[in-house]
Amino acid sequence: MDVIKKIQDWYKSNCDGEWEHSYGVHITTLDNPGWHADINLKGTRLEGKKFKEIDIDKGDNDWINCRVEGTKFLGGGDPDKLERILKIFLDYAEAK
Repeated sequence: MDVIKKIQDWYKSNCDGEWEHSYGVHITTLDNPGWHADINLKGTRLEGKKFKEIDIDKGDNDWINCRVEGTKFLGGGDPDKLERILKIFLDYAEAK
């Protein structure tokens, strides 16, 4: 299944008439350049779930960092890493 479709499905599964008013998924660009994903886990089944940080830095054009801080999944990476960041989140969300 397509990564974007899976992110959409995860988001929809958490929309309950209240959660989406305060929380959600934010994807932005960085000026270094790159991508940043901020996915709020508050009130989802992922809140409190452990995540092992991924931090790979092979230089300005090949880097990725994904971690959970508090109730947020935070992912960043170079301009070619958006799909990988979202896939890392999905693997985390789908893991038992």
